Amino acid sequence: MLRHIVSFKLKGTPKERLDAASRFRDALLALPEKLDFLRNMQVGINANPDEEWDIVLIADVDNWEDLKRYAEHPDHLAAAAIIKDFKDNRACVDFEI
Repeated sequence: MLRHIVSFKLKGTPKERLDAASRFRDALLALPEKLDFLRNMQVGINANPDEEWDIVLIADVDNWEDLKRYAEHPDHLAAAAIIKDFKDNRACVDFEI
């Protein structure tokens, strides 16, 4: 099994960043019902005002092929489009569990 962890730093006013992060979170959390190969998904919006990163997602899939299917799936791409204009930085780690 693979764990996919991605953090995003957004740009804009705090209200714009929170709004974009909330819409992104909601779209991501809808994915497990649509993509049966997603074993688990968690999404959190940073509540610590002293930190710079805004949102993190943790997703589990069975293998690298499923991770690629997730990355290329139209519903995932639609979710990613929500923060396209707000994304300042992205950090990703994928590892076997």
